[in-house]
Amino acid sequence: MDTNSSSMTHIQDSRPTHPAYKGLRSTFVGIVANTLLAAIKGIAGILGNSYALIADAIESTTDIASSFIVWGGLKISALPPDDDHPYGHGKAEPLAAVVVSLTLIAAAIIIAIQCVREIVTPHHAPEPFTLVVLVLVVVTKETLFRFVFKVGEEVKSIAVKSDAWHHRSDAITSAAAFIGISVALIGGIGYESADDWAALFASSIIVFNAYRILRPAINEVMDAAPSSELEDAIRQVAQGVQGVIALEKCFIRKMGFAYYVDLHVTVEGALSVRHGHDIARQVKETIRTSHPNVAEVLVHIEPSDLLNERV
Repeated sequence: MDTNSSSMTHIQDSRPTHPAYKGLRSTFVGIVANTLLAAIKGIAGILGNSYALIADAIESTTDIASSFIVWGGLKISALPPDDDHPYGHGKAEPLAAVVVSLTLIAAAIIIAIQCVREIVTPHHAPEPFTLVVLVLVVVTKETLFRFVFKVGEEVKSIAVKSDAWHHRSDAITSAAAFIGISVALIGGIGYESADDWAALFASSIIVFNAYRILRPAINEVMDAAPSSELEDAIRQVAQGVQGVIALEKCFIRKMGFAYYVDLHVTVEGALSVRHGHDIARQVKETIRTSHPNVAEVLVHIEPSDLLNERV
């Protein structure tokens, strides 16, 4: 009992170093930036008569909500295992990414519907000052995308990457709005709806990016196999352990920020149970040492004579 209590205390004390906390910091930066930009774009869009900019503000507002979802998913995924969740809470992270992807798609649909309404309704061309606002937005959002995506790559988090793509989508919609407003201002009478067409185009880009996030997130929730490179590397490490004759099955699944490995190892059939256990333990320790992101390795020992029977 004391051993388990000590182990749990150690896990909780090490939580500030958990990869999720890097993602939490980058997500917080995004929330602050999106709040400011949403207010700026909304005010500028209303005063400047630009629905593309208003649509951009709506997209930024959904970004704020989505970032809070990512925040919650990361916080939950960082919780240590408990009696109800012996494998930890890692699935909260890709689930957050799924929700974020769906909110992106919903935002794109709302923007597209309103754009069509604006296109068929005569209105004035946007004001020139809105272009300055859009340049500021594009630069800010692209910078945020690069920063957050880099963090997502470092911690291998699909939720953080989805948050990054929200910033890239915002940059794209703002760039499209810049082009549309420029066309409306240069073209003059008859081109007033150019920024609406630009916003409509941007909504399709948002849907595309949402799909890019949604697919890997669903795969992770459904325990899809990771890259073959990881499996090859783990097999090579295990094969190098003394006493291992061959490897059969190697199943790997990602649980939040960690990987879980199920491995079938063939050893000499005449070995004692204790010796076979020692080899299994060595395989496990070797894999976890070479791949720190592997949380657990379940090794199944098979005798070599069984392998010969199969051959």
